[in-house]
Amino acid sequence: MPALRRRYRAMYRRTSRLFDELALARADGTYARLLAKLARVDVLILDDWAMTPLGPAERRDMSELMEDRFGERSTILTSQRSPELWHDQIGDPTTADAICDRMLSQCHRLMLKGPSRRKEVASQT
Repeated sequence: MPALRRRYRAMYRRTSRLFDELALARADGTYARLLAKLARVDVLILDDWAMTPLGPAERRDMSELMEDRFGERSTILTSQRSPELWHDQIGDPTTADAICDRMLSQCHRLMLKGPSRRKEVASQT
């Protein structure tokens, strides 16, 4: 990845686990510090975005995260769902508008087609 070769800092998280980390940070008083850390990382990779509907805390977390990163840092989202379905997964229409606007307004969208690479690897073992 060219960004890593240029020594950009990257962080990978499955979205569900990121929400778990943020909930724990909220409980132990380190929430603001974790949000600041996530805002500073050059490339944030969120895997399996919008797999399940978001709850109120997850909506707030994603809104804060996207607001902090918008126009400042790169965020890579992977999803099995089309962006047209993200609104329903986010839930609240106003918050969904804000989050999707920040995610999609300056994005580069790649659609992968073909068989799953995981199935290919599993059949070789």
